[in-house]
Parts: sequence; structure tokens; C-alpha cells
Amino acid sequence: MSLPRKLAGSTTRSGSHIVTKARGQEAAKHTEAFVAAGSKGRVGIIGLGIMGGAFARNLIADGWNVAGVDTDPKRRKEMTKAGVSVSDSVKELVTAVPIVITSLPSPKALGAVAQEIAQSGAKPRIIIEASTFALDDKLAAESVVRKAGHTMLDCPVSGTGAQAARKDLVVYASGDRKAIEKAMPVFAGFSRKTENLGAFGNGSKMKYVANLLVAIHNVAAAEAMVLGMKAGLEPEQIFKFANGGAGQSRMFEIRGPMMVADDYSEATMKNYVWQKDMAVIGEFANKLGVPTPLFSATLPVYASAMSVGYAEQDTGAVCAVLERMAGVKRGKKSKTGKTKKKAKK
Repeated sequence: MSLPRKLAGSTTRSGSHIVTKARGQEAAKHTEAFVAAGSKGRVGIIGLGIMGGAFARNLIADGWNVAGVDTDPKRRKEMTKAGVSVSDSVKELVTAVPIVITSLPSPKALGAVAQEIAQSGAKPRIIIEASTFALDDKLAAESVVRKAGHTMLDCPVSGTGAQAARKDLVVYASGDRKAIEKAMPVFAGFSRKTENLGAFGNGSKMKYVANLLVAIHNVAAAEAMVLGMKAGLEPEQIFKFANGGAGQSRMFEIRGPMMVADDYSEATMKNYVWQKDMAVIGEFANKLGVPTPLFSATLPVYASAMSVGYAEQDTGAVCAVLERMAGVKRGKKSKTGKTKKKAKK
């Protein structure tokens, strides 16, 4: 169901609910109050990429009416098929839904969206900012929307795109307590858990800590996989037995199958996007004067993945980078789908 383009003189029927859209205050009142039969309410998403798209699908499955905006025509088409009401503009979306999630690719995009929200003329809204950016960028956006009467929450999520697809995310919520409480049903619609970190910005700080661990564990998983392959073990064996051992990690569990298959095309976090997150973590640690020797050691590995053609593929491709460095060559796949390795001595 699409968002209304004109409120005057139109009537929408959904189940037993009939909402008459008239002019003026009554129109705004009914548009905001409209809830389809059996629906939990309305929520908007600005940015329908890997994460935003997963939020949308899970919220729809949870019984929400979801509206969305994205600059990519392909994503708009995909999300329309998934049941999202695609809006023509940020203004159209914000004036029609009480809670908006932003999942954006860059600080520049966040700044532009914040300005559009502020200039929309919409009644006070709760803006759930779920991207991973430097804290200064988030604070700047929060100031813009706050001056226009809206409440922005800093709510980055912990988890990959694959985890987002199966609703296996943790939300690090921070900001106004009452706004977080009102948003809890929305969080529950696309995540498995929400943590309230307190003051605005604490969510991002926690996300930097979590992403530092992801950066290290992802390369560690690849390093272990390549060591095993160079020693003559089959990648399937390595994944099966290491994944159940004392050294198990979520990154090995999630990206191990990609490393076994030597296929990183189904990206849950693209390398070029990850570069932005890595830079944010590094700058944050430097400002605090905290040494990060293990995190720093992963930087050239991710940079190599970018330089050898894996920019658009998943960050698990660091395994392929380490294979090259170790002289491990993949053999042809057998009829069973297993891949034999040839290791240079």
C-alpha cells in the first residue's frame, strides 16, 4: 500500500478500518493514526540497502506497515515487491509515519537527510539513526532535527547483513529514555535484543567496540582457515571441527561457510563500506589515546582485499587475500561440491 500523494478528498479502506482524509488538521490526524487491520502501526525507513532492506522485511513479517525511501531504483523496486510502500521523498515519508529509521551509506547522506527531515514541516517524530558513523557526524545531525522539534536516537546495530536478514541483531540504543521506550516495539520487529546505553552517543561508542572485535575475529578466522588448508586439511573439516572448539567465534561461524566455498559474492558487509567503519574506529581510538595493535594489524589485510578486486564483495574475502600470501591454491570442485586444495611447499 502506497503512502498518500494527496490527502484531500480521498478515502482508504483496509479491513474494517476506514480512514477519511480531509484537508487541514483532520487530514494529518487521520494519516498519522491510520493502521491497517491486524497491523502494529506504521514505521518509515530511509535507506533500503542491505541493512535497511532487512529491517523492512522483518518489520513487515512482524506485522508493521513499512514505508521507505531510497535513491536506487533497483532497491525501490525490490522493496515494493517485498511489501514496502515506497515514498517519492523524505518529506512524504516523514509526514506520514511517527517513527523513522535511517540506515545510510555516508555522513554526507545523513547530513542531507537530517536537513530534509527538519524542513519537512512534519509533526514531532522519533528518528532512529541506525548507521555507523563518527560521533561528531551523528551529533551534528541530531542538532539539526532537534531544532525542528524531532527526537533523534543513536541506535547502531551489532551484526552482519546475514544476521540482519534472520533478525539476529542487537540494537545499541542511546538517547532520550522516553523515546527509546516508545521505539521498543519497533526494535523488537527487526532485532533479537535491544540494549539501552543511556546518553546519546553511547550506542555508537559501544558499536565501535563491537566492530573492533569483528575486524579482528574476521581476519583471525581467515588466518586459521588458511593455516589449516596449507597444512593439507580440507576447508570443510576445518570449519566443522574448529567451529565447535574452544576457539570458536561468531565471525568464524558466520563467514566460515563463505571461506569454505571460496565465494564472497553474497555480501553481508562489502569491503568498501567496511573501510568507512574501520576509519571511524581508528580515529575514535586515536582520539582517546588507546593502542589497538591487533586491530591495526588487520588494516593492511582489508586494504589488500580492496586492491585485488574484492571491494564489492564480503569482508570474508580476507581469506582469499591470505591464501595468496600463503601460496595456497584452490583446486577444482568435485562432483560432491567439495574443493581440493593444492598447497605450495
